[in-house]
Amino acid sequence: MASEMKGFAKGLAFLTIAALFVKVLSMFYRIPFQNLVGDQGFFIYQQVYPFIAIFMTWTASGLAIAISKLLVDEFSQSIQRQNAVATLLYRTLWFVSISLFILMYFASNFFAQEMGDEQLESLLKISAFVVLTVPILSMYKGKLQAKSDLKSVAIIQVIEQVTRVVFILGGTAYVMSNTGSLYKAGEMAVLGTVLGEVVGAVLLVIYMKRNKGNIKLFSNKSIEIEKKPILTKLLVVSISASLSSLLLILFQLVDSFTVFETLETFVEDSIHAMEEKGIYDRGQPLVQVGLVVATSISLAVVPLVASAIVKERSYKVNQLIQFTFQVACLFGIASTIGLILVMPELNTALFENADLSNVLRVYVLQILLLSVIVTITAILQGIGFRKWPTIILSSAFIIKLSSNTYFVHRFGIVGAAWASNIALLFGTMGLIYYLKIVRKIRLAPNRFYFTVLLASLAMSISVILLKYLGDLIQPDFIEARAWAVVSLVCSSTIGATVFILCITKLEIFQEEEWLNIPFGSKIAKIQLLLNRN
Repeated sequence: MASEMKGFAKGLAFLTIAALFVKVLSMFYRIPFQNLVGDQGFFIYQQVYPFIAIFMTWTASGLAIAISKLLVDEFSQSIQRQNAVATLLYRTLWFVSISLFILMYFASNFFAQEMGDEQLESLLKISAFVVLTVPILSMYKGKLQAKSDLKSVAIIQVIEQVTRVVFILGGTAYVMSNTGSLYKAGEMAVLGTVLGEVVGAVLLVIYMKRNKGNIKLFSNKSIEIEKKPILTKLLVVSISASLSSLLLILFQLVDSFTVFETLETFVEDSIHAMEEKGIYDRGQPLVQVGLVVATSISLAVVPLVASAIVKERSYKVNQLIQFTFQVACLFGIASTIGLILVMPELNTALFENADLSNVLRVYVLQILLLSVIVTITAILQGIGFRKWPTIILSSAFIIKLSSNTYFVHRFGIVGAAWASNIALLFGTMGLIYYLKIVRKIRLAPNRFYFTVLLASLAMSISVILLKYLGDLIQPDFIEARAWAVVSLVCSSTIGATVFILCITKLEIFQEEEWLNIPFGSKIAKIQLLLNRN
């Protein structure tokens, strides 16, 4: 038993690292891609990307988890029942996937018209094919997770993402050098994403056949089972498990249908509106960068909280909840303020110019809100609450959907960012309130907030002074983008150093608590050094 738990822990660590690698690679490939196609080309890809991302996220973060849970629940039953449940899930997923594919493929012209650009039709038709990979990816990943074979899942996820990124960047570079067509480049990027999922599905099929774990779509030997409760659980668990991850993508989908068409009504021409929306979309990978810490914590917290509950350690559960919330807030605030401070330099260094930096400053406020949302949702799932978090986050989506067009029409492109922030603030406050009801705990003491405030002020003052000094000594012979890189590196290094020194000197956490987060041992050593007397 001990060896099994040790193997599971290693697999979980491997899967966590792989998930973070996939997320980091997913955000960073957008930078060279934008540099290849410009803001208009980036707009074209980002208009269609949410359609793909919804199914990719639902597959990895929702369906695979739900299938794993359903299969684990059946392990105490007969082999015939286990096979019957697996076959039912597999058939259902194929039926749903084929139906959604038909809808997306033949309604692509309608979606393109609704987004205000009929030339997006070809990209939408290609994106529809990603739906056909959902049954294999979700079913086999779920089955592997149910058997605690997390290492295989992690390896396949990494191969999927590497294939996708290599094809997107290589194919886009080829198209741009030969034709210069932005829509063809967009088609190549979408095709690369579909290809990555296909490669993952093929690898899973080969692996499962070799290990005799493949599922027969048609079998005459399956026994009779109650279908409705199983399928209901599949739907509820998959949506609740993935909704916090899907929320940002759903917001992007709303932006795809509303921002461009609204901008067209009061800008000079369609090209200008496309470019403005493309610049606005730069915020998406920046938000993903800021969410890395919160994502890694949420991946680790669910099994820890669930384990503490099983062992009936209520005090330990409360400690885990408080620490997890505080870490999410700490790094969410640090990432948000840090990006706001260096946004013009970051914008120029990554995307060649500082256009709409003030809009992106508003956009990245989502980092703090989503850090808390992702973390609290993971906590609530760990203690067995799914219904109300799903209702709260669905309400946040409705707020974004109903207010986006008005805000863009009233305030311009920044209105879309404010609509997202208001919706996410509602979701954040709702989840905090609900968590306090079900656990009746204080999430953080006043001393925590005071320490974070002091550290944030110290970081802000140091970065502002450094940037002011840099503006005074900037040599004329250095290109603006190169100087932006120098300024960004120096500002980020100094700002992060000052922030860490403040929170460790003021001992925001105990040394042993730091050991629970990635690279926490290094921070613990700094804290011991600063407070050795």
